[in-house]
Amino acid sequence: MTASTPKEKKPRADALRNRERILEEAKKAFTNEGGDISLDEVARQAGVGPGTLYRHFPTREALLESVYRAEVQSLAEEERRLTQELPADKALREWMLLFVDYIATKKIIATALNSIVGGATTELFESSGKQIKAAIQTLVSRAVESGDIRADVEPLDLLRALVGVANVASAPDWQQSAKRLVDILLLGSRPSNR
Repeated sequence: MTASTPKEKKPRADALRNRERILEEAKKAFTNEGGDISLDEVARQAGVGPGTLYRHFPTREALLESVYRAEVQSLAEEERRLTQELPADKALREWMLLFVDYIATKKIIATALNSIVGGATTELFESSGKQIKAAIQTLVSRAVESGDIRADVEPLDLLRALVGVANVASAPDWQQSAKRLVDILLLGSRPSNR
């Protein structure tokens, strides 16, 4: 007789819904109120008990990291969806607008993660950076191929400009400014014959 390996159980549908709801409410709470919000309050806002939250996310660090990973994963998925559904220039624009929203969430979550675990987040940030770079490079390459932007446009320069606005902005309306900058950047990236 051979020893059988236990099958990994799939999470129940209601458990997956609870997890997603917790992540969505945690994102809102961290973005609006900072990294110090009560996890019991996050559970209440998600409509679950504290035990359910702690079953999925045993620590504040685990919840913050999961929210961060979910945001990066969402950006990667949106790149794929936009690439399939929209013309190249529109897909790039829409993704860059989503990136501005991601920056707003990241500013809070990354700061909170660093304060909790210090340098342990380096791998997380490196992994997310790779996914974001791959997404913008795909979108820009497609826009270059379609003739919507010049071939000399560096994908990371577009992101750096948006991150720069976020880093130097002190006004609460920096996101609107960054979203206006998306159109300015794309207009400036068009070939001269357009």
